Amino acid sequence: MDIEADDRDNRSKRPALGSGSVLQWSKWQLLDSILPTGGFAHSCGLEAAIQARIVSKPEDLHDFVIHVLENAGSFLLPFVYASTTSPDAHTFYKLDRTLEAMFTNEVGRKASISQGSALMRVASSVFTEIPSLKSTRDKFLREGSVCFHHAPTFGLICGLLGMNSETSQRAFLFITLRDIISAATRLNVVGPLGAAVLQHRISELAEAILQRWRNRGVDEACQTVPLLDTVQGCHGYLFSRMFCS
Repeated sequence: MDIEADDRDNRSKRPALGSGSVLQWSKWQLLDSILPTGGFAHSCGLEAAIQARIVSKPEDLHDFVIHVLENAGSFLLPFVYASTTSPDAHTFYKLDRTLEAMFTNEVGRKASISQGSALMRVASSVFTEIPSLKSTRDKFLREGSVCFHHAPTFGLICGLLGMNSETSQRAFLFITLRDIISAATRLNVVGPLGAAVLQHRISELAEAILQRWRNRGVDEACQTVPLLDTVQGCHGYLFSRMFCS
C-alpha cells in the first residue's frame, strides 16, 4: 500500500483551517463530553476493581485514579505524542500496529479499538475542513490494515487540528480522568459534587504525571501499575456489569 503517496496527496488537499480563534472551537469540541465517541461506556477497569474490593470508598478511588493516570501516561502518552507531532497516515499506521502488539489484556485492547474507531468516525464526519481524516479512515477501512487504537487516533486528530504536542498529551490525560470520574459517579462510589471536587484535587497530580511522562518515544512505553492492567483484564468475567471495560 502506497501510504506515503497518500500522505502527499492529503497534505496537498489540506486547507487552511482559518484563524486561531476559530480553531479553538474545534479543539474544545474534541474534548467535549457530548461528542459521541463512546468513552462513557468504559470505566478503565474501575468496575472490576470495585467488585474485587480494591475500590470501596472515595479514598480508594483517589488512589485508583492516580494509578490509572500513571499507566496512561507511561504506556499511552508516547503514542499520542508521536501521532500528534507527525499526523500522517504512514506514522499512524506504524503506531497503531505497534500498540496492537503491545496490549497485554484483551479487555483494554478492545476498549482502545472501540473508542478509537468511534472517535475517528465522528471526527471525520464533524471536522470536514480536514478531508484527510475521512480519506485516511476510508482507506484503512477498505484495507483492514489498522485497528484505530484510541491513543494514536487521538494524537492524529489533535495534530491535524493544529494542537501542539504538550496540549494534546494533557488533553488525553484530561479525558481519561473525566471518564473515570464519570464512571465512579454512575457506580455510586462518589456523588456528583464529590466527583467534581475529586477531579479538581487530582488535577495538580495529573499535571505532575504529564510532566513526568510527556514527550517520550514509543520505545519507552511501559506499564507502571501492572496490577490495574490485570484487574481490568478480569472485567469480562464479572457476573454483572454496567460498563464494557
